[in-house]
Amino acid sequence: MADPDIDFADVQGTILRGYRVDLARHFVLGISDPAGVRTLLAALVDGSGGLPAVTTALRVEPKPPCFLNVSFSCAGLAALGLSADQLKTFDPAFQRGAASPVTADSIGDTGSSAPQYWLGGLGDGAQVHMLLSVWVTESRQVLDAVSAKLRAAWAGSLRELYVQDATALPDNKVHFDYRDSIAQPNVKGAPDSKRMAPDDQEVVATGEFLLGYANQSNGVYSVTPAQLSTNSSYAAFRILEQDVAAFNAMLQQYAASTGLDPELVAAKFCGRWRNGNPLELAPEAQGPVLPDEQLNNFHYVTTDIATDDTLGLKCPIGSHIRRNNPRDAKVNGTDAAHHRIVRRAMPYGPAYDAAKPDNIPRGLIGYFINANVANQFEFLTSQWNNQAEFVKAATGPGGSADGNAVYNISGQDIFSGVNDPVSSFTFAGKGAKGSGNTVINGFGRTIVTRGSVYCFFPSISGLRYLAGLG
Repeated sequence: MADPDIDFADVQGTILRGYRVDLARHFVLGISDPAGVRTLLAALVDGSGGLPAVTTALRVEPKPPCFLNVSFSCAGLAALGLSADQLKTFDPAFQRGAASPVTADSIGDTGSSAPQYWLGGLGDGAQVHMLLSVWVTESRQVLDAVSAKLRAAWAGSLRELYVQDATALPDNKVHFDYRDSIAQPNVKGAPDSKRMAPDDQEVVATGEFLLGYANQSNGVYSVTPAQLSTNSSYAAFRILEQDVAAFNAMLQQYAASTGLDPELVAAKFCGRWRNGNPLELAPEAQGPVLPDEQLNNFHYVTTDIATDDTLGLKCPIGSHIRRNNPRDAKVNGTDAAHHRIVRRAMPYGPAYDAAKPDNIPRGLIGYFINANVANQFEFLTSQWNNQAEFVKAATGPGGSADGNAVYNISGQDIFSGVNDPVSSFTFAGKGAKGSGNTVINGFGRTIVTRGSVYCFFPSISGLRYLAGLG
């Protein structure tokens, strides 16, 4: 089937392409004056009044001084003028919202991650209406100047509930020292990525990320009114605080108990060495960083006994990357391509210095983008990250004497799981019914949710429609 003809000028840029930048600022906003916000939207779409224009998926050369995208919660769309009947056509998870007790319980935002502890009042979903994010290449002066213009333009119309800056770390790493932004889905018809080379992973249907196009099931996600139903998308905006000291201590503890090197334990938890090399291609030592075109060219299940890893002997079945993209492994929930998400996140807070420990908040902030929150973000989080039973029975080329996949995974995702009060992780070894496995437990959360919003990114024409309401 030919690639769809996507009007990149009608798609907000962050959905289909990431911005290679060093700085970002995320504004979480409440609407005080809907008419004033509609006027602001019109100016942002056109880039008038000295304001930056909303960035589209068109690639512009030279790179502009800043990128800007805007999205709305269900309560925000209601405040702008969408009717209750119209909003009923939107994703049910989006209608429910991130702060809903049902949502929080489903995806594991419980205990210390519960909405009642979120920053800036984000736990009161009725007050959170709009998110506006600005990315700039490297100049904080540009970021501050753009922010000043925006604040002047929305004065009296929007309330700032929370503002959080993000700053890229060297080599695209997160605070746990893993190289990030490696594996994104190949979206059918999307612009070619300048950042990562093409890989051999399955191309995912456009409709998994943009409304109005065929999805993996050959259906089409749509909403009412029609003006919002093509080239729009949903996202889960997340503020995830990382406890680096606790994570480093956990590595040392389980290196000692398993006899593995701490860096190999870190690689087993993630599925990649901290330099980004996948365990499937570098199972014994991380080695030099592989070329970009090799970083995603691997499979978990093959017919070759030398490369097959059905049992997770090289890359644990419970590792972070394998839970979030099982690729060709046998799992519940159709297959991996039906549940992919696009990640647009950056670190916030200063880099951690183990020689000078501190309690300064640091973590990851950004968007997890999809066209169906329930079937993609929530499914990944609630089913594959927080359960071990999603793996189906499967043996490798060596037969059942070597083991079965269902016995070689336990507990929840090391990073995204709840892991409280019960935690477990399996290092697989050969042996029938898990007899060769090493299982660790007793660890807690090292990542805590500090805020979350389910948001809707209208198309550019959709923003014009919202600007004309009222």
